[in-house]
Amino acid sequence: MFVEIVLAGLPIDRDEVEEALEAALGPDGEITGAGGGMGRCHLDVEIEAPLDPGLAVERLRAVLADLGVEACATFNVSA
Repeated sequence: MFVEIVLAGLPIDRDEVEEALEAALGPDGEITGAGGGMGRCHLDVEIEAPLDPGLAVERLRAVLADLGVEACATFNVSA
């Protein structure tokens, strides 16, 4: 599964978000790309097959909430 997380108006460094997401995903996924510009950035996340898509997105949202940036995020999920 592929998840693109688009972050607009991020009040912290994107690297901090990347590190927290990678730590939370562990062996269940990884960040495969990132970019930014014009006040927005995005993270491309690959989730390994056995992990339930709903659980994966829930886990990602929880990390963003812990960082205080969930309101900045939009998720685009592809199977």
